[in-house]
Amino acid sequence: MIGVEKIKEPLPKGYVSATIPAATWAVFESIGPLPEAIQDITRRIFSEWMPSTGYQHDCAPELEVYPEGDINSPDYRCEVWIPVKK
Repeated sequence: MIGVEKIKEPLPKGYVSATIPAATWAVFESIGPLPEAIQDITRRIFSEWMPSTGYQHDCAPELEVYPEGDINSPDYRCEVWIPVKK
């Protein structure tokens, strides 16, 4: 699924709207060229961060936020949002 913030205009034909439920989010910054950088941070979230903090994945979709920029740059920054609960 690909998403954007809600717009005021009617949706184009063939598009659907979905609401992301309220949640507590753990937000992680990924720095580096894609896809390697985001694959690495995602692996580390689940293999290192979650086991060491006691947080668990909550029942909501994970989000990845990709700002404009050169995704091949060693300085490219994006985010992984994980819904969590204790």
